[in-house]
Amino acid sequence: MAETHFGFETVAEEEKAKRVAGVFDSVASKYDIMNDLMSVGLHRIWKRFAVGVSGVREGQRVLDVAGGSADLSRLFLKKVGASGQVVLTDINNAMLRVGRDRLLDEGIATPTAQCDAEHLPLPDNYFDCANIAFGLRNVTHKDAALREMRRVVRPGGRVIVLEFSKIAKPLEPFYDAYSFKLLPKIGELVANDADSYRYLAESIRMHPGQEELKQMMEEAGLERVEYFNLTGGVVAVHRGYKL
Repeated sequence: MAETHFGFETVAEEEKAKRVAGVFDSVASKYDIMNDLMSVGLHRIWKRFAVGVSGVREGQRVLDVAGGSADLSRLFLKKVGASGQVVLTDINNAMLRVGRDRLLDEGIATPTAQCDAEHLPLPDNYFDCANIAFGLRNVTHKDAALREMRRVVRPGGRVIVLEFSKIAKPLEPFYDAYSFKLLPKIGELVANDADSYRYLAESIRMHPGQEELKQMMEEAGLERVEYFNLTGGVVAVHRGYKL
C-alpha cells in the first residue's frame, strides 16, 4: 500500500485526502481571520507579489487551483478585466463555497469548479497562467498537480506556485517556537481547533524546499523555473514557463 505524509505522520495515500479535507472543513469559516493572525497580515503582500510576477494582463485567462477563499482570484480578476477570465477551483467544497460566496457578495461572478488538482477537468493549452497558493503542500502527488497545471496552460504560459518554504537558518529557532507552540494556541483560541493548525505547521516542514520544488517543476516539464524568497524564506514564489 502506497504511503505519504500527513504532517509528521506516515499514512496511506487514500487516507491523506480524507484527513486534509477534514482539516479544511474545520477551518473554512475562520480561514481568513486565521491567515491574518498567523502571518500578521503579510499573506496579503505575498499574494499580491505572486500576482505581480505572474505577468497576467487584461484579456487573459487564469486558473486558480486550490483557490479556497478566492483571495488570488479576486486579485487576478482585477488584472484580466472584463475581457479576461478567472476560473476558481478547490477540492474542498467548504472552502470553495467560502470563496464563491465572497465573490458573489462583491457582485463578482466567475466560473468555479470543485475538482482535484491532480486531475483537472479542463482543456489543454487554454490558460495563460495557472496558479496555486498555499495548496500544493496538501496535495498527495505534487508532481501530478504540477504536470496538470502545465498541461492546461498554453505555450508561453506560466505556472505560479506560492507556498511556505525553508526559512533562513538563523531564523529557524524562532520560527519553530512560533509554529509549534504559539500557532496551535491561536488555532485553539480563535478557531477552537488546535490540531488542524498543528498539522498546518507540520505540513510546512514536510514540503519541498526552494531548490527541491524548482527541480520538481522542471521535471514536470516547465522551463526557465525561478523562485523569489519572501520574508526570509518563510514563503517562496516559484515561476515556470511552458515553452
